[in-house]
Amino acid sequence: MNSFKKLEEFIPKENIKYNEPMRKHTSFKTGGNADCFIIVKDIDQIKSVINFAKKNNLQLYIIGNGSNTLVLDKGIRGIVLKIDLTEIKIENLENDVIVSVGAGVKIMALAQQLKQKSISGFEEFSGIPGTMGGANRMNAGAYGKELKDIILETKCLNIKTGKIEVLEKEEQKLVYRGSIFKNNNYIILETKIGLQYGNKDEIEEKMNNFLKERKEKQPIEFPSAGSTFKRGENYITAKLIDECGLKGCRIGGAEVSTKHAGFVINKENATAKDILDLIKYVKGKIYEKYNIKIEEEIEIMGEQEE
Repeated sequence: MNSFKKLEEFIPKENIKYNEPMRKHTSFKTGGNADCFIIVKDIDQIKSVINFAKKNNLQLYIIGNGSNTLVLDKGIRGIVLKIDLTEIKIENLENDVIVSVGAGVKIMALAQQLKQKSISGFEEFSGIPGTMGGANRMNAGAYGKELKDIILETKCLNIKTGKIEVLEKEEQKLVYRGSIFKNNNYIILETKIGLQYGNKDEIEEKMNNFLKERKEKQPIEFPSAGSTFKRGENYITAKLIDECGLKGCRIGGAEVSTKHAGFVINKENATAKDILDLIKYVKGKIYEKYNIKIEEEIEIMGEQEE
């Protein structure tokens, strides 16, 4: 760990953790330890950590709220960088509102702030447990709406050049659960979205309805990474899993939710291996019955088992 100590010259000591359990930082609540876990609160700190990692030939991993991530049991060698840029700026136009959102801002908290200011157009996202940076990176969506429907531009740091770039929506190649940012050449710093003023009571009602539906249909009472599998172009993955009789199927502490077949949950102290083995089993059964290769939506991070 001595090689990491030099980080304390440009990052506050309290924002650096060594041999940090990643179960504390992911919604799956499982996985091994990271050699070094750093919370960064400004762009200069991000640049300094990138330079340090390059100079010392260290692997660098970026996380937001860890809500779409499974960390493997052997943990992470290198540095995990948690982006904690939390500024929100609101610009009023005649009828529209432009909101600039730091990558570390939590989606749920943002939705509440926008509601208080009677700003509409974000209600569908109000139950997503991630951060704006993570949501932008994967083009998160809910209830028929995707983030690309409201994104205007994104400020990001090019890891290779060290320069800050502003990418227009079209340049981001936003597709279903994907974007140019998934190639890991950029760190998202701030996302600009276009919204409108609305009626506060109507906004609140919409958000409450979405929350009620989530509670009724999704296993939010258990640790998970949200929807485990991507939907297909002409099929609903959860429906196929349900039709295969896989609801309630368990491996170790991991379970296919009995409430929603598209969710693999950490039912009881699941290891990352339990979760991965169950995902593999489900994929195998779907292929066996339907000849369809389903894909997981979650991101897997860390040192592979030998």
